[in-house]
Amino acid sequence: VNGIEISSMKIDSKVTSRFAHNVITSQAVNRGNVHKEVVFDVELPKTAFITSFSMTIDGVTYPGNIKEKEVAKKQYEKAVSQGQTAGLVKASGRKTEKFTVSVNIAAGSKVTFELTYEELLKRQLGKYEMFIKVKPKQLVKNFEIEVNIFEPQGISELEAEGTFITNDLQNIIRKTFSGKKGYISFKPTLDEQRICANCSQSLLDGDLTVRYDVKRTAPDSLQIVNGYFVHFFAPTNLPKLSKNVIFVIDISGSMAGREIQQTREALLKILDDIKHDDFFNFVLFGSEVHTWKETLIKATPENLDEARKFVRGIDTEGMTNLHGGLMRGIDMLNAAHEGNLVPERSASIIIMLTDGQPNVGISNTGEIQALVKKAIEGKYPLYNLGFGYGVDYNFLEKMAVENKGLARRIYPDSDSALQLQGFYDEVSNPKLMDVELNYPENEISDLTKNNFKHFYDGSEIVVAGRFIDPNQNSLTVDVKGEGPDDTLSFTTQQDAEQTAKAFQEQEYIFGDYIERLWAYLTIEQLLEKRISATGEEKKNLTAEILDLSLKYKFVTPLTSMVVTKPEDYDNQAGIADKPTEGICIFTHSILMLFFSNSFYSSFPTALLPSYMYAPNPTWYTSVDGDPHFIISVPQKEDAICFNINENPGAVLNLITDPVTGIIVNGELIGDKRANNDSKIQNTYFGKLGITNKHLDLRLMVTPEKITIQNGDEKTGFTWLDSVSLQQEGFTLIINRKKNLVFSMGSGVSFVIVLHQVWKKHPLHQDFLGLYTLDSGKLSKQTHGLLGQFFHPIDFTILEIHPGSDPRKPDATMIVKNKELTVTRGWQKDYRKDPKNGIDIPCWFVHNNGAGLIDGVHTDYIVSSLF
Repeated sequence: VNGIEISSMKIDSKVTSRFAHNVITSQAVNRGNVHKEVVFDVELPKTAFITSFSMTIDGVTYPGNIKEKEVAKKQYEKAVSQGQTAGLVKASGRKTEKFTVSVNIAAGSKVTFELTYEELLKRQLGKYEMFIKVKPKQLVKNFEIEVNIFEPQGISELEAEGTFITNDLQNIIRKTFSGKKGYISFKPTLDEQRICANCSQSLLDGDLTVRYDVKRTAPDSLQIVNGYFVHFFAPTNLPKLSKNVIFVIDISGSMAGREIQQTREALLKILDDIKHDDFFNFVLFGSEVHTWKETLIKATPENLDEARKFVRGIDTEGMTNLHGGLMRGIDMLNAAHEGNLVPERSASIIIMLTDGQPNVGISNTGEIQALVKKAIEGKYPLYNLGFGYGVDYNFLEKMAVENKGLARRIYPDSDSALQLQGFYDEVSNPKLMDVELNYPENEISDLTKNNFKHFYDGSEIVVAGRFIDPNQNSLTVDVKGEGPDDTLSFTTQQDAEQTAKAFQEQEYIFGDYIERLWAYLTIEQLLEKRISATGEEKKNLTAEILDLSLKYKFVTPLTSMVVTKPEDYDNQAGIADKPTEGICIFTHSILMLFFSNSFYSSFPTALLPSYMYAPNPTWYTSVDGDPHFIISVPQKEDAICFNINENPGAVLNLITDPVTGIIVNGELIGDKRANNDSKIQNTYFGKLGITNKHLDLRLMVTPEKITIQNGDEKTGFTWLDSVSLQQEGFTLIINRKKNLVFSMGSGVSFVIVLHQVWKKHPLHQDFLGLYTLDSGKLSKQTHGLLGQFFHPIDFTILEIHPGSDPRKPDATMIVKNKELTVTRGWQKDYRKDPKNGIDIPCWFVHNNGAGLIDGVHTDYIVSSLF
């Protein structure tokens, strides 16, 4: 492709006791007669940590080094000061994140990339899963995937399936397992890779998933190697434990349409799986909170039939009283236990589904977290499912972690109902409560988490630690858990010699795998704990994670990878994509891999090129100028902007809220250029109209006058007036010849800025700009060119590269499941300086906001200002 041939690509995976060590090696050759860019582009599981990366160019290897982020930052700042560019590593799908590096190599030269990553495979629904993304983007002469699995307990089943596997390719997958060993191989020839005979397109574009389980003659397995141990606990044939589940469902207006339909579908499927001795109930929250029943109800056939009728009738209404809905569910569960309405030995859980952010009742997320934690008191786990990208996922995750649960994002695709049902399946069969794994305190240090609220059927509990005496070679473990009838106890003994006998096949061992497994699990759990930590605790956790990340060479949120390269090879930015988890920077002299919570919110601003950063921005949503829209995205500390190009006289609907009755429209005027001028005519807002239908209130603003009509009473002002008017339902403040502030009953405020030009200016006319404040006071049903962006919006920026203007790079934006080409630029904020404005950096969406706005811009043209 373009003179670059990928001569070989190999994915070599070794799995030992659930811990996977994966090496991806790719070799490319420049067959052209000039320098060419070679791209190494792979997708990795989100749960993996990269441990090494290297490039070999013409026989010389340039290895990567893991460093603390602050140390690497100084090298990056130097590179940026020399005009070199940056790129990102960001997640490309539900399960993966993408790592991409590009380098220019000479004609006839070759480069070999090698990337290593490790992860602990987790057991869900009875199987361990390894996910391998297969996407070489061209035919590869030597393509190979090889997976070797070694499990001391023995392998009970092994399967491999690929989304790209045809009937012909199915025969190419080799799969064998016997005793402790499993093997999978996939080596298609060039012809077998082709999508059609004699064509150059590759079939290899999809996911290869490996699933397996181990034999279980005992409830657990204990392994000891070189002063470290790992303990796997997954008992089978346990008696069933009944459960009590509260479903707390968001029915606010933003859930209307496909979201609520998929929620109903998922709940109906879940009702089919609820056991007859379980207890359950539904809590629905919009602006108000509704329940199906006043208390938890036993899942009798009659009650399940009644519940199905209730679910089919669930519909959307109002805003998002998240606190009220969640507290009602908690109170109901507490009352059921206190009143002995549910079995004493039963597992209770709360599952909340929401697509928005709290905006009715208590809306401060910190206050909600504290109240929820106090109400639950550690008695049962809270599982938060965030539907789509508009939720405050960090808030949901923090609240779940604080209450012994977890958060999961439900992606707004056609299979959302299956995603919801799949999560329920994972937690639908609790087997034990209050599980404690006890190890001799005088023998063990640095133990990972060893107590768990629930053990679910098909899952596995993993605990690792190290011995105080590194020469100790035996261990006794006692496990206790509450079953449906009594306390169950398990005792396991193991010594290092037994482990050594199980691991006589040394080719399956990669270094001190149990020590690395312990480090991986420790870092993973410390990162989770850090989510809800504050102050000194967070500082100590950060130091501990950083120390382990550097020692074991894991690229984590606190470390960076640096690869030093010779100046002889000119190269461009290494680019990749992921909505939240990391950044990769590749310059003329260095490659760095950063992981952080968000590119713009967590990345040190000192590292951002000046065109990507504005100090202390105040977040708002506005339309001004010709007319250009600025959409703030506070969680990213960034903004999106777009222009609307329409003829003078057109009236655009900016905001419509059917709940509060507020409508804002704007009429365009043109400049003084003659209509037959061949140049494109500039347009501005010459009139703005704000209506509140519920209050029978209208405000019309032009550059000459301001008119407010309250019922039958009409009052007029000019921009030469200084006015502070407060009446029932509204407030109007006019700052002479500058701006006005108009607030209404719901609490939402609008700032209208007056732009005055020289009266004899040959081209421009006076015009208006509109800025919204407190837009959260409007309902979730608010829409319009501006109004649709009062709901949270998420986006991902990837593939940043030079544009036609060297100051304004282009990039690809992932927003609303679409890929858009955007340009980094500025728009003016005129609130404080109506004459000159303040530059606000933003990602500019071309073609009238196509792909960003709902529908097309002409959908928002209305017949008149009111």
